[in-house]
Amino acid sequence: MNPKTTTTHPDVVDARPAKSFFVDMLTRDIQLIDAVLDLLDNCVDGILRSANKRASDKPYKGFYAKITFSDSIFSIHDNCGGIPWALHDYAFKMGRPKDAKIQKGGVGAYGIGMKRAIFKIGKECLISTKNQGDSYEVKISSDWIIDEDNWYLPTQKTKPTIKEDGTTVCIKDIYPGISTLLGHDSNLFEDELYKAVSSHYALIIDRGFEVFLNGKKVEAKIPSLVFSDIKNKNSIKPFIYRAKTNGVEVYLAVGFTRPIPSQEELDKDQEGKLFSSKDAGWTVICNDRVVLYNDKSELTGWGEAGLPSYHTQFIAISGIVEFKSDDPRNLPTTTTKRGINANSTIYLQVKNKMREGMGLFINYTNKWKSINVKEGKENIKKGKLMPFEELKKEIGKEQFRTVIKGPGGKQFRPNLPLPPPEPTTKQRIAFVRETNEIKIIGKFLLDDADASASKVGESCFDRVLKEARK
Repeated sequence: MNPKTTTTHPDVVDARPAKSFFVDMLTRDIQLIDAVLDLLDNCVDGILRSANKRASDKPYKGFYAKITFSDSIFSIHDNCGGIPWALHDYAFKMGRPKDAKIQKGGVGAYGIGMKRAIFKIGKECLISTKNQGDSYEVKISSDWIIDEDNWYLPTQKTKPTIKEDGTTVCIKDIYPGISTLLGHDSNLFEDELYKAVSSHYALIIDRGFEVFLNGKKVEAKIPSLVFSDIKNKNSIKPFIYRAKTNGVEVYLAVGFTRPIPSQEELDKDQEGKLFSSKDAGWTVICNDRVVLYNDKSELTGWGEAGLPSYHTQFIAISGIVEFKSDDPRNLPTTTTKRGINANSTIYLQVKNKMREGMGLFINYTNKWKSINVKEGKENIKKGKLMPFEELKKEIGKEQFRTVIKGPGGKQFRPNLPLPPPEPTTKQRIAFVRETNEIKIIGKFLLDDADASASKVGESCFDRVLKEARK
């Protein structure tokens, strides 16, 4: 029987939450890909509960998650330890009770991720899990979803059907819009999901975790920055900042990912095939999960406090910020775990350092582009593109200085090779015109409709200057 609350007091109202709020409203906050990533987070949380597995350099090795889907079914199966019977009351409750334990090293702090993900996808779900001899199932049905008074999920002990401890979430009765994405548009959705997993779980996959999408193994897309010979003080290296404050460890690195392109190269690459912006910007990592990927907005410092907004001329600049805490409530994440709380105190403090470091490489780009972009490129080419984890080890040999302001910590500020000051008798001219108009003038002045915008501009100036001097 489902116990119902009644009252005989006319001045008392029933303030129990409406189930439709969890099912309908909370799911509007996330996209389908975010829902799938929430389910993957649960797999990783299962690994984290295996404390003995966290000691090695590859703490996630041997663990996997297999995702399969069609227009009628979605399932995710893992061998990540399962949900202990002692935690089943907490694991399936809508929201985290005050006395519930926070998963050490996780990113979930509100107790809604798995349920919200299930409600996003379909109306029927069977969760099967095995942990240290305990094997049981929890069923969510469409009847349960629409029954506002019934908050009790049927749970049944079962005989183990798998050898390894793990969990399987199988969702059926898929919502029509989701069914289209998983069926008719499955190739497009699978490609987008692959990109999301390869970037958002890059560090975890690099440390041994395996993820399969409809049988295809996902390869990690590891953030990397250019690092030059450590013996050469005036060379291309990232700006580094590290600190520990209020139970959160911070590691920040910003630098170049490639040589800076010239304006002529950018003009020729109108379709962005050679110089794509997708690898530029800031990536933010919280407890090994990427929560913000290659952001180029004010959220990460672009276009504020004296820095320019992102432009393709800064396409070679990239930054990485890593936050780590045993308590996920200390992390600057949103409830969706795929974004940053811009009002977080620790994030605002670190953001100052993000802007400081970014300013160094914006300045380098502007200086060399206006004087000798070829030499500026060669300086970067001398370095090696180094993965984030390797970079953290290598940069530790450099000389760090103590930071007094903000959350404290230490930082390394590279001595980037800058050109001599530009003669004050010269100034840069820049303006934008329609491509077809540039072609017309290029044909007229240079007999070349495909001449670069910069050459056409210089020819215009030279011709008018010649006339003006007569």
